[in-house]
Amino acid sequence: MEDKKVLLSVKDLIVRFRVRGRRLTAIRNISLDIYEDESIAIVGESGSGKSVFTKTFAGMLDSNGYIDQGSIIFDDPELSDTKVALNNLARKIIAKTKNKLDDYSKLEFGKEQFLEMERLKEEKAGREKLDPAKKEEFDKKLAGLKTLRTEKFNLNQTLDPKKDKEQIRKLAEEIKSLDRQMEELGKELEREESEAKRKAESDSAYLADYQKKMTELQDKYKKAIEATISDKTRKRNERLAKEVYLSVGRYPYQKRMQLIRGLVKELKGAMERGVDLENDTVCNEIFDKVAFRVQYLDETENQLHGKCILNLAKVKYANDWTQIRGRKIATVFQDPMTSLNPILTIGKQITSIIMKHQGCSEAEAREKALDLMNKVGIPNAEKRFDDYPFQYSGGMRQRIVIAIALSCQPKILICDEPTTALDVTIQAQILKLIKDLQKEFHYTIVFITHDLGVVANIADRVAVLYAGQIVELGKVEEVFYDPRHPYTWALLSSLPQLAQRNTTLYSITGTPPSLYNNIVGDAFAPRNPYCMKIDTLLEPPMFQVTESHYAKTWLLDPRSPKMEKPEIIKNIHEKLMAAFNI
Repeated sequence: MEDKKVLLSVKDLIVRFRVRGRRLTAIRNISLDIYEDESIAIVGESGSGKSVFTKTFAGMLDSNGYIDQGSIIFDDPELSDTKVALNNLARKIIAKTKNKLDDYSKLEFGKEQFLEMERLKEEKAGREKLDPAKKEEFDKKLAGLKTLRTEKFNLNQTLDPKKDKEQIRKLAEEIKSLDRQMEELGKELEREESEAKRKAESDSAYLADYQKKMTELQDKYKKAIEATISDKTRKRNERLAKEVYLSVGRYPYQKRMQLIRGLVKELKGAMERGVDLENDTVCNEIFDKVAFRVQYLDETENQLHGKCILNLAKVKYANDWTQIRGRKIATVFQDPMTSLNPILTIGKQITSIIMKHQGCSEAEAREKALDLMNKVGIPNAEKRFDDYPFQYSGGMRQRIVIAIALSCQPKILICDEPTTALDVTIQAQILKLIKDLQKEFHYTIVFITHDLGVVANIADRVAVLYAGQIVELGKVEEVFYDPRHPYTWALLSSLPQLAQRNTTLYSITGTPPSLYNNIVGDAFAPRNPYCMKIDTLLEPPMFQVTESHYAKTWLLDPRSPKMEKPEIIKNIHEKLMAAFNI
């Protein structure tokens, strides 16, 4: 894929959900590059994280979900290109920002003393706290009690008040007992922490030494920051001031001023720590805490011009999603009936999207909508334009959903199991339609499915997900004909087309691990018939098989014993060719 442009780059992504007082990690450290004009399939069992993964870059996570770590860089020239008016007010704000940055730049001369002072403060604060081992022991006990209480509370919610009175009473008593235990544990922790703080505060020798060192450092720091900054630094600060203004230019005035203060504060902190502000990666991270960074490119008398670094994991402004979702990243869901408004006509639902994102008149929108309806294969589009969703069949409704998704010509089309609710004949038609339209509209397909037959027909590459991680990634022929991860072996072995007459259909034993828990080792280890001891102890790295093929299994370590893939999936090329008409 080296000749293709990376459209979406996901790095070290972690997504969590808050569920009934507990935290569930749905996506665990995923990194993946998605290219322009490709079709990539995301496969795995239900609950493996397929839909959650794609929802992160469509801005559609549920309200209790959040991106805990990682970046999602979306490379779209149209959205990245940023222009802001350079009027008198803008010039004043930029000049004021530059003056502040010039003042704060003096702090860079005292970075060594500042970092040493911070280290001393941390050391002093650490002495006033409970021993880390003891604190960890308390935290484990408290977490165990909380988990047990949550489980009992959830069980209590499922019981019938009329039939299960005695069990409800017992559970209520147990919950009260757990509440008392947590309260007592909390008080004991407070006592231990108070005692640790008292001991630290009574250590006069340490405190005298601390004060002496801190005074010496403060004196050195004051002298260091009296130096004069260079012309090179002033030039850098002028560029940063313009980037600050470019980065907040799309916001209303009051919000803009608030964000400028936030960015200046972050830059001040970076200067105190002596961070390299000439490094683009470092600068992006600093800006991302407040707003997308817009790199300064050039300017005219009346306009500033820059390039925005779109990190979809850091979107904080709701209006930003309206420029991305639908317009640049569109989704086709499983059930077309739930995607359409039953009280609006089909034509109205398509034209409203076109008018919103493309700013055209109703007549122009109608013309474009009819053209789309014809392209997705709706017969008599002119007559069916004013029909309601219930007047369409399931396959026709899915075609309309595809038409709506493509109405703004998005760069990425996420297909979340779009053929699940359809019969086999219609499935084939919808898959062919999606692939045919890709040639015309040049979008990237991200296809979510657990049906490997669909993968064989539509995908260029396949990412196999298990327990919130990519365990195998490669071209479709590599994953089908040369799979390396035991989970991929198991998925392929489960294909009904590979079953022989008078034999039992293969199924994967056990269930996926609970994502509430901290998973140690390989998540697939408890279900893996080829499990080794190391699988239960250490998480495997992603091993490279070929230039485009990777698998996350210890079986690829040169030190591991050689394991043959199951007999059922050996030489499956001919069977798959016949079964899926590849």
